[in-house]
Amino acid sequence: MLKHVLEVVELLDRPQADGALLAGHLRSVLENSRAQAAGTDGLPDLSRVEVSVTRVEGAAGGTDFVKVTVPGSRGRLSGGSAPTLGILGRLGGVGARPERVGLVSDADGAVAALAAAAKLLDMYGRGDVLEGDVVLSTHVCPDAPTRPHDPVPFMDSPVSVLDCNRAEIDPAMDAVVSIDTTKGNRLLNHRGIALSPTVKQGWILRVSDDLLGILETVTGEAAHVLPITTQDITPYGNGVHHINSIMQPCVATDAPVVGLAVTAASAVAGCATGASHESDIAAAGRFALEAAKEFGRGATRFHDAAEFARLVDLYGPMTRLQATEDIAG
Repeated sequence: MLKHVLEVVELLDRPQADGALLAGHLRSVLENSRAQAAGTDGLPDLSRVEVSVTRVEGAAGGTDFVKVTVPGSRGRLSGGSAPTLGILGRLGGVGARPERVGLVSDADGAVAALAAAAKLLDMYGRGDVLEGDVVLSTHVCPDAPTRPHDPVPFMDSPVSVLDCNRAEIDPAMDAVVSIDTTKGNRLLNHRGIALSPTVKQGWILRVSDDLLGILETVTGEAAHVLPITTQDITPYGNGVHHINSIMQPCVATDAPVVGLAVTAASAVAGCATGASHESDIAAAGRFALEAAKEFGRGATRFHDAAEFARLVDLYGPMTRLQATEDIAG
């Protein structure tokens, strides 16, 4: 995974970074892995893999959304019933030019998602096919704006969070891992990665024991949990403080969502350069990959469905927290 992280960083850390550049890299990974596996019987059909780029324009510019769909052996794309995992790299932009030169800290989520996509494509080309489908998405913008935020400045996005959700959330996703740099706070003083509680339809549920196990396996240390509040899972633009956009996918889907935060021991601005730690990003990519393996084969749950149903039965739905009507931004 670290190899793929380094290759993605090299491509993103330039003013010319765009979706076409990254999509071309991902396709070449798939083709090279197939060439190395040539002559092996029973290899999967590469034409079933989808790598697409969609340009979205906003009030502050535009960005390229890169989406990768990797079919599973028992996934719906193969006529099966194995669940589909969504892996999203959340960010404002990979760069803040001309204000800042270089790859910004905020890019970590995009790097992790793209590296995980590259690893999955490498595996697929060689014949290592997961059971469930996996859909990965992020966006590439080397010149995103910045904005003030407490305690350190944030990266802003050329497009709205609503636009990001529309481009990245796929109805096929049965669960979502949202990867985002989460260093601009004083809530979690730890360098590495951390997992949020599961959020589903406006409910903040308990942290998944299955995912905690994957996190501890990947990092080799005790799991760290990112604290989130109710206002963090409400839509952006409503005038209340959010830790960042890590939980915003939960606004746009009924599927359970977890945030995977790339964290630091001190508060680091999202627009800071020289602040990305490749080994931590690789750990995030490996978590996403291992979660995809286990979720697709039915060995990992993001939430307890019976317990969730009991909560709704007792206290009613919380879907009003997902509402974006009449909210600017």
